[in-house]
Amino acid sequence: MGEVHAVLLVAVIALVTAAIRFLPLFLFGRKGEPSPFISYLGDTLPYAIIGMLVVYCLKDVSFLECPYGLPEIVSIALVAGLHLWKRNTLLSILGGTALYMVLIRQFGAF
Repeated sequence: MGEVHAVLLVAVIALVTAAIRFLPLFLFGRKGEPSPFISYLGDTLPYAIIGMLVVYCLKDVSFLECPYGLPEIVSIALVAGLHLWKRNTLLSILGGTALYMVLIRQFGAF
């Protein structure tokens, strides 16, 4: 490594470190209150991410062949039901995942 390369490397590392340190000041301001844009992202991103995960999980499911997407549909219904009932995200995800694993083992014989 030459001297120029080493100096450039240290300069880039210093710039990235400074940017990481100053980024919260730009995002949240000096008062500690988030900007309206950050508040908007905090309100909308969780729903967008869940929607994207559902689409991603169902993209390869064949609803025209046996088992016709039944394990996925039943598991999604359980996740939604558990979440509406208990309002516990971890319980909903774990319950839906466990049921899905059992169902794909049972329907795997078809």
